[in-house]
Order: sequence, then C-alpha cells, then structure tokens
Amino acid sequence: MKKMLAAALALAVLAAAETALAQTWTEPKSGAVFEVKRDGMTLLGAGLRVKKIIFTFNAYAVGFYVDDAALKGPLAAYKGKTGSAEFYKALQTGDFKKQVVLKFLRTLSQGKIQGAMRESLEGGDPNTLAQFISYFPEVKEGQECVLRHAGGGKFESIMAGVAKPPIMSTDFTARLFGLYVGPTPVQEDIKIDVVARAAEVLK
Repeated sequence: MKKMLAAALALAVLAAAETALAQTWTEPKSGAVFEVKRDGMTLLGAGLRVKKIIFTFNAYAVGFYVDDAALKGPLAAYKGKTGSAEFYKALQTGDFKKQVVLKFLRTLSQGKIQGAMRESLEGGDPNTLAQFISYFPEVKEGQECVLRHAGGGKFESIMAGVAKPPIMSTDFTARLFGLYVGPTPVQEDIKIDVVARAAEVLK
C-alpha cells in the first residue's frame, strides 16, 4: 500500500512539473524564463538584447506577447505566414493589446538605460520621447519592465513594478514595437526570435 501511494505521489509530482514546464518558455540564449500566458495574452517568442559599450554584454531578454483575441481575429489571417513582412507589420502597427516584457540580466544605471532607449527611439516626437525616457529608473538584475499597447494608441508601462502615467500616441507605440518587429529592428536576430512560437500559436 505504501509503495502504491509513493508511486502515485511520484506520478503526481511529475505531472505537476510537466504542467509547470508547459506553462513557461525559456529564451535559449540567456536562459530567461517567460510565462506562456500573461495578462490575457500569449507569448509569441523571446530574444536576447546584446549591447556593446566598451565590451559586449547581455542586457535583457525580451518576450513579445499578443492579445488572445487578436490571435483569433486579425492575426489569424497570417497562419502559415508568420515569417512574412505583412505579419511583422501587423504586430508593429495593429490596434490590439500587446506588450513586450524586458527581463534585465544585469544591473544598469538609470543613465545607461535611458541613453540606450533614447538612441534607439530617436526621430520621433521629442516631448513624448522625453516623457517615456524619464520613466526608466536604475534597473537591477532580475527586475523587469513591461511596455504595453492597450489599444487605441494608449501606451502603458510598468517599470520595475511601478506603473507610470499612460502615453497617448499611436506613432510612439508603433515606433516602440518597431524596435523588435519593425523593418529596422534594434537587433536582427531579436526580430526572428520574438516570433519563434508564432507558427505554433497560430496553428
């Protein structure tokens, strides 16, 4: 009887572990773990942002999430076409809920993270950019920032657990998401990696 109970317990533990594993996805280059489902959205993939200042280092892992309703709606048309320019454009400019989650892999000073974002997003409205840049604090290794398009041009952000005032700008939102899925991404491999699960999700 005890052996049967032990065996049943072992099977239950194994099943729980498999379920937990299925609910997360690991970015392969950094080992950063992302929830597959989060905030009513599904993870399309994740990539690694590598930055070079004096030396090259891993800055953060980025996960790209899309509203479940959008996957069944406007994005369903791209089933079998998740590598197309049209699919990437829909991810960048589509008016549906989506977000990127930045998981920081090292501590970065406020000046460094703000400078990097300013450089990456230059060319847009300077006042909107200044507002967004001011939101970034010093980020510690293990902290995360959530950058979310809530629909209707409303941009929301949660910086290291602190929610910031929303920004209303369709142009800025498209520019921000363009860093990862736009025609000229911040890193070419990130553009591929953040949709690594897209074909599976859009079966």
